[in-house]
Amino acid sequence: MSDHRHYEFLALDHPLAPDEQAEVRAMSATAEVTATRFADSYDSGDFGGDVPAVLERYYDAHLYTDGAGTREVMLRLPVDAPGLPAVEAYLVDDQVDAWVSSSGDHLIIDLISQDGDTRAVAANGTALVNGTARAGDPGKAAGTVAGGGSSSAVTGVRAELASGDLRPLYLAWLAAVGSWERDEDAFEEDFEDEHEPPVPSGLNRLTEPQRALAEFLRLDPDLLAVAASAETPVDQAPWIAALPASQKDALLLRVLRGEGEKVRQDLLRHRPAGDGAPRRTVGYLLDTAAETRQARERANASN
Repeated sequence: MSDHRHYEFLALDHPLAPDEQAEVRAMSATAEVTATRFADSYDSGDFGGDVPAVLERYYDAHLYTDGAGTREVMLRLPVDAPGLPAVEAYLVDDQVDAWVSSSGDHLIIDLISQDGDTRAVAANGTALVNGTARAGDPGKAAGTVAGGGSSSAVTGVRAELASGDLRPLYLAWLAAVGSWERDEDAFEEDFEDEHEPPVPSGLNRLTEPQRALAEFLRLDPDLLAVAASAETPVDQAPWIAALPASQKDALLLRVLRGEGEKVRQDLLRHRPAGDGAPRRTVGYLLDTAAETRQARERANASN
Protein backbone atom coordinates (compact mmCIF):
# COMPACT_ATOMS: atom_id res chain seq x y z
CA MET A 1 0.00 0.00 0.00
CA SER A 2 1.43 3.38 -1.05
CA ASP A 3 1.74 6.38 1.27
CA HIS A 4 1.16 8.71 -1.67
CA ARG A 5 -1.31 11.56 -1.02
CA HIS A 6 -2.52 14.16 -3.51
CA TYR A 7 -4.28 17.42 -2.63
CA GLU A 8 -5.90 19.79 -5.08
CA PHE A 9 -7.91 22.98 -4.60
CA LEU A 10 -9.69 24.91 -7.35
CA ALA A 11 -10.93 28.52 -7.42
CA LEU A 12 -13.85 28.37 -9.84
CA ASP A 13 -15.73 31.63 -9.30
CA HIS A 14 -13.00 34.14 -8.45
CA PRO A 15 -9.21 33.83 -8.95
CA LEU A 16 -7.06 34.27 -5.87
CA ALA A 17 -5.40 37.65 -5.43
CA PRO A 18 -1.57 37.72 -5.20
CA ASP A 19 -1.66 38.06 -1.40
CA GLU A 20 -4.03 35.09 -1.12
CA GLN A 21 -1.75 33.02 -3.35
CA ALA A 22 1.14 33.88 -1.03
CA GLU A 23 -0.90 32.76 1.98
CA VAL A 24 -1.71 29.33 0.54
CA ARG A 25 1.81 28.92 -0.86
CA ALA A 26 3.10 29.30 2.71
CA MET A 27 1.26 26.08 3.60
CA SER A 28 3.49 23.98 1.33
CA ALA A 29 6.97 24.58 -0.03
CA THR A 30 6.43 22.19 -2.95
CA ALA A 31 2.91 23.09 -4.09
CA GLU A 32 1.99 24.26 -7.56
CA VAL A 33 0.06 27.49 -6.94
CA THR A 34 -1.72 29.66 -9.49
CA ALA A 35 -4.60 32.11 -9.25
CA THR A 36 -7.06 29.26 -9.80
CA ARG A 37 -5.35 26.09 -8.55
CA PHE A 38 -3.32 24.63 -5.69
CA ALA A 39 -1.89 21.13 -6.16
CA ASP A 40 0.65 19.11 -4.22
CA SER A 41 1.55 15.46 -3.68
CA TYR A 42 3.35 13.80 -0.78
CA ASP A 43 5.09 10.47 -0.30
CA SER A 44 6.38 11.58 3.09
CA GLY A 45 5.14 14.44 5.22
CA ASP A 46 1.71 15.90 4.61
CA PHE A 47 -0.23 19.04 3.78
CA GLY A 48 0.26 21.66 6.47
CA GLY A 49 -3.13 23.35 6.24
CA ASP A 50 -6.59 22.57 7.58
CA VAL A 51 -8.43 21.35 4.47
CA PRO A 52 -11.99 22.48 5.37
CA ALA A 53 -10.70 25.86 6.57
CA VAL A 54 -8.63 26.36 3.41
CA LEU A 55 -11.62 25.49 1.26
CA GLU A 56 -13.97 27.76 3.19
CA ARG A 57 -11.63 30.75 2.94
CA TYR A 58 -10.03 30.50 -0.50
CA TYR A 59 -11.46 27.89 -2.87
CA ASP A 60 -14.63 26.43 -4.38
CA ALA A 61 -13.60 22.77 -4.75
CA HIS A 62 -11.12 20.31 -3.24
CA LEU A 63 -10.08 16.83 -4.34
CA TYR A 64 -8.02 14.35 -2.36
CA THR A 65 -6.71 10.87 -3.20
CA ASP A 66 -4.26 8.60 -1.43
CA GLY A 67 -2.53 5.26 -1.82
CA ALA A 68 -4.90 3.63 0.68
CA GLY A 69 -7.76 4.13 -1.77
CA THR A 70 -9.47 7.16 -0.27
CA ARG A 71 -11.12 9.54 -2.74
CA GLU A 72 -12.71 12.78 -1.57
CA VAL A 73 -14.32 15.77 -3.22
CA MET A 74 -15.42 18.82 -1.25
CA LEU A 75 -17.48 21.62 -2.77
CA ARG A 76 -18.18 25.15 -1.55
CA LEU A 77 -21.49 26.62 -2.72
CA PRO A 78 -23.60 29.65 -1.85
CA VAL A 79 -25.37 28.88 1.40
CA ASP A 80 -28.84 28.89 -0.19
CA ALA A 81 -27.96 26.94 -3.35
CA PRO A 82 -29.27 24.30 -2.94
CA GLY A 83 -29.40 24.93 0.81
CA LEU A 84 -28.73 22.61 3.74
CA PRO A 85 -32.37 21.45 4.17
CA ALA A 86 -32.41 20.12 0.58
CA VAL A 87 -29.11 18.31 1.12
CA GLU A 88 -29.79 16.68 4.48
CA ALA A 89 -31.90 13.83 3.07
CA TYR A 90 -28.85 12.53 1.16
CA LEU A 91 -26.34 12.49 4.02
CA VAL A 92 -24.61 9.22 4.96
CA ASP A 93 -22.32 8.91 7.98
CA ASP A 94 -18.64 9.41 7.07
CA GLN A 95 -19.34 9.38 3.32
CA VAL A 96 -21.75 12.18 2.45
CA ASP A 97 -21.66 15.21 4.74
CA ALA A 98 -22.61 18.89 4.58
CA TRP A 99 -22.41 21.92 6.82
CA VAL A 100 -22.67 25.70 6.74
CA SER A 101 -19.29 27.46 6.76
CA SER A 102 -18.13 29.35 9.83
CA SER A 103 -18.83 32.63 8.01
CA GLY A 104 -22.40 31.55 7.31
CA ASP A 105 -21.99 32.45 3.63
CA HIS A 106 -21.35 29.02 2.14
CA LEU A 107 -22.60 25.45 2.13
CA ILE A 108 -19.83 22.85 2.21
CA ILE A 109 -20.55 19.40 0.75
CA ASP A 110 -18.07 16.58 1.45
CA LEU A 111 -18.20 13.31 -0.54
CA ILE A 112 -15.87 10.40 0.30
CA SER A 113 -15.22 6.94 -1.14
CA GLN A 114 -13.00 4.50 0.73
CA ASP A 115 -10.94 1.63 -0.67
CA GLY A 116 -12.63 -1.44 -2.10
CA ASP A 117 -13.19 -3.31 -5.34
CA THR A 118 -15.03 -1.06 -7.77
CA ARG A 119 -17.33 -2.21 -10.54
CA ALA A 120 -17.21 1.21 -12.21
CA VAL A 121 -15.28 -0.25 -15.13
CA ALA A 122 -16.06 -1.20 -18.68
CA ALA A 123 -16.88 -4.79 -19.60
CA ASN A 124 -13.28 -5.43 -20.68
CA GLY A 125 -11.90 -4.20 -17.37
CA THR A 126 -10.48 -0.87 -18.58
CA ALA A 127 -11.02 2.28 -16.58
CA LEU A 128 -14.06 4.37 -17.44
CA VAL A 129 -13.33 8.02 -18.15
CA ASN A 130 -16.45 10.17 -18.35
CA GLY A 131 -18.46 7.17 -19.52
CA THR A 132 -16.05 5.88 -22.18
CA ALA A 133 -13.50 3.08 -21.96
CA ARG A 134 -9.85 3.99 -21.73
CA ALA A 135 -7.05 1.48 -21.24
CA GLY A 136 -4.23 1.96 -18.80
CA ASP A 137 -3.56 4.10 -15.77
CA PRO A 138 -4.97 7.63 -16.08
CA GLY A 139 -1.70 8.88 -14.66
CA LYS A 140 -0.84 11.83 -12.48
CA ALA A 141 -0.96 14.61 -15.05
CA ALA A 142 -2.27 17.96 -13.90
CA GLY A 143 -6.03 17.94 -13.71
CA THR A 144 -6.46 14.14 -13.60
CA VAL A 145 -7.96 12.31 -10.67
CA ALA A 146 -8.08 8.72 -9.46
CA GLY A 147 -10.49 6.63 -11.44
CA GLY A 148 -9.88 8.60 -14.61
CA GLY A 149 -11.32 11.83 -15.91
CA SER A 150 -10.38 15.36 -14.98
CA SER A 151 -10.81 17.37 -11.81
CA SER A 152 -12.79 19.95 -13.79
CA ALA A 153 -15.24 17.22 -14.87
CA VAL A 154 -15.73 15.99 -11.30
CA THR A 155 -16.13 19.47 -9.87
CA GLY A 156 -18.50 20.42 -12.69
CA VAL A 157 -21.23 19.02 -10.47
CA ARG A 158 -20.80 22.12 -8.31
CA ALA A 159 -22.53 24.31 -10.88
CA GLU A 160 -25.25 21.71 -11.27
CA LEU A 161 -25.92 21.60 -7.53
CA ALA A 162 -26.01 25.39 -7.41
CA SER A 163 -28.66 25.35 -10.15
CA GLY A 164 -30.87 23.00 -8.14
CA ASP A 165 -29.92 19.70 -9.81
CA LEU A 166 -29.74 17.16 -6.98
CA ARG A 167 -28.62 14.19 -9.07
CA PRO A 168 -24.99 14.50 -7.83
CA LEU A 169 -26.20 14.12 -4.24
CA TYR A 170 -28.30 11.06 -5.07
CA LEU A 171 -25.32 9.53 -6.88
CA ALA A 172 -23.15 10.15 -3.81
CA TRP A 173 -25.78 8.58 -1.54
CA LEU A 174 -26.06 5.58 -3.87
CA ALA A 175 -22.28 5.14 -4.02
CA ALA A 176 -22.14 5.22 -0.22
CA VAL A 177 -24.87 2.59 -0.01
CA GLY A 178 -23.02 0.46 -2.55
CA SER A 179 -19.93 0.43 -0.35
CA TRP A 180 -21.82 -2.00 1.91
CA GLU A 181 -21.11 -4.72 -0.65
CA ARG A 182 -17.37 -4.06 -0.34
CA ASP A 183 -17.36 -3.58 3.44
CA GLU A 184 -19.97 -5.51 5.41
CA ASP A 185 -19.17 -3.44 8.50
CA ALA A 186 -19.94 -0.13 6.78
CA PHE A 187 -23.48 0.02 8.20
CA GLU A 188 -25.64 -1.59 10.86
CA GLU A 189 -27.81 -4.52 9.72
CA ASP A 190 -31.06 -2.58 9.99
CA PHE A 191 -29.73 -0.03 7.49
CA GLU A 192 -31.11 -2.24 4.73
CA ASP A 193 -34.61 -1.22 5.82
CA GLU A 194 -33.86 2.49 5.33
CA HIS A 195 -35.61 4.13 2.38
CA GLU A 196 -33.84 6.01 -0.35
CA PRO A 197 -33.96 9.83 -0.35
CA PRO A 198 -35.99 11.77 -2.96
CA VAL A 199 -35.03 10.48 -6.41
CA PRO A 200 -34.22 13.35 -8.82
CA SER A 201 -35.37 13.02 -12.40
CA GLY A 202 -32.76 12.35 -15.07
CA LEU A 203 -30.82 9.41 -13.62
CA ASN A 204 -31.02 7.82 -17.07
CA ARG A 205 -29.50 10.95 -18.61
CA LEU A 206 -26.47 11.79 -16.51
CA THR A 207 -24.27 14.69 -17.54
CA GLU A 208 -20.55 14.27 -18.15
CA PRO A 209 -19.63 15.73 -14.73
CA GLN A 210 -22.14 13.40 -13.07
CA ARG A 211 -20.68 10.36 -14.81
CA ALA A 212 -17.21 11.46 -13.70
CA LEU A 213 -18.42 11.87 -10.12
CA ALA A 214 -20.08 8.44 -10.15
CA GLU A 215 -16.82 6.85 -11.25
CA PHE A 216 -14.74 8.83 -8.78
CA LEU A 217 -17.00 7.61 -5.95
CA ARG A 218 -16.91 3.99 -7.24
CA LEU A 219 -20.64 3.81 -7.96
CA ASP A 220 -21.60 0.33 -9.20
CA PRO A 221 -23.23 0.69 -12.67
CA ASP A 222 -25.67 -2.13 -11.87
CA LEU A 223 -26.80 -0.30 -8.76
CA LEU A 224 -27.23 2.91 -10.75
CA ALA A 225 -29.25 1.08 -13.40
CA VAL A 226 -31.59 -0.30 -10.74
CA ALA A 227 -31.99 3.12 -9.15
CA ALA A 228 -32.79 4.71 -12.51
CA SER A 229 -35.18 1.97 -13.63
CA ALA A 230 -38.20 3.27 -11.74
CA GLU A 231 -37.93 6.81 -13.07
CA THR A 232 -41.04 8.40 -14.53
CA PRO A 233 -40.47 11.63 -16.51
CA VAL A 234 -42.07 14.67 -14.93
CA ASP A 235 -43.95 17.05 -17.23
CA GLN A 236 -43.07 20.54 -16.00
CA ALA A 237 -45.57 22.34 -18.26
CA PRO A 238 -48.61 21.87 -15.96
CA TRP A 239 -46.61 23.11 -12.98
CA ILE A 240 -45.50 26.23 -14.86
CA ALA A 241 -49.05 26.84 -16.08
CA ALA A 242 -50.34 26.62 -12.51
CA LEU A 243 -48.03 29.34 -11.18
CA PRO A 244 -49.92 32.53 -10.24
CA ALA A 245 -49.80 35.21 -12.94
CA SER A 246 -48.32 37.67 -10.47
CA GLN A 247 -45.43 35.27 -9.74
CA LYS A 248 -44.77 34.77 -13.45
CA ASP A 249 -44.76 38.53 -13.99
CA ALA A 250 -42.27 38.97 -11.15
CA LEU A 251 -40.03 36.26 -12.59
CA LEU A 252 -40.08 37.85 -16.05
CA LEU A 253 -39.17 41.23 -14.57
CA ARG A 254 -36.18 39.64 -12.84
CA VAL A 255 -35.09 38.12 -16.16
CA LEU A 256 -35.25 41.57 -17.81
CA ARG A 257 -33.09 42.93 -14.98
CA GLY A 258 -30.38 40.42 -15.81
CA GLU A 259 -31.24 37.79 -13.19
CA GLY A 260 -32.05 35.07 -15.72
CA GLU A 261 -29.72 32.43 -14.28
CA LYS A 262 -30.84 33.15 -10.71
CA VAL A 263 -34.48 32.82 -11.81
CA ARG A 264 -33.67 29.48 -13.43
CA GLN A 265 -32.00 28.26 -10.24
CA ASP A 266 -34.97 29.32 -8.12
CA LEU A 267 -37.41 27.53 -10.43
CA LEU A 268 -35.34 24.35 -10.46
CA ARG A 269 -35.19 24.30 -6.66
CA HIS A 270 -38.97 24.51 -6.40
CA ARG A 271 -40.03 22.25 -9.27
CA PRO A 272 -41.89 19.00 -8.49
CA ALA A 273 -39.45 16.19 -7.68
CA GLY A 274 -41.38 13.31 -9.20
CA ASP A 275 -44.62 11.36 -9.34
CA GLY A 276 -44.74 10.36 -5.69
CA ALA A 277 -43.80 6.73 -6.35
CA PRO A 278 -42.97 4.73 -3.19
CA ARG A 279 -39.33 4.99 -2.20
CA ARG A 280 -37.34 1.78 -2.29
CA THR A 281 -35.31 0.36 0.57
CA VAL A 282 -31.54 0.04 0.63
CA GLY A 283 -31.93 -3.74 0.76
CA TYR A 284 -34.13 -3.79 -2.34
CA LEU A 285 -31.67 -1.68 -4.35
CA LEU A 286 -28.66 -3.79 -3.36
CA ASP A 287 -30.40 -7.14 -3.82
CA THR A 288 -31.79 -6.19 -7.23
CA ALA A 289 -28.40 -4.93 -8.39
CA ALA A 290 -26.80 -8.19 -7.26
CA GLU A 291 -29.44 -10.23 -9.09
CA THR A 292 -28.89 -8.18 -12.26
CA ARG A 293 -25.14 -8.71 -12.04
CA GLN A 294 -25.45 -12.45 -11.40
CA ALA A 295 -27.84 -12.90 -14.33
CA ARG A 296 -25.40 -11.12 -16.64
CA GLU A 297 -22.47 -13.20 -15.38
CA ARG A 298 -24.42 -16.44 -15.95
CA ALA A 299 -25.32 -15.31 -19.46
CA ASN A 300 -21.70 -14.43 -20.22
CA ALA A 301 -20.50 -17.77 -18.86
CA SER A 302 -22.89 -19.68 -21.11
CA ASN A 303 -21.68 -17.91 -24.26
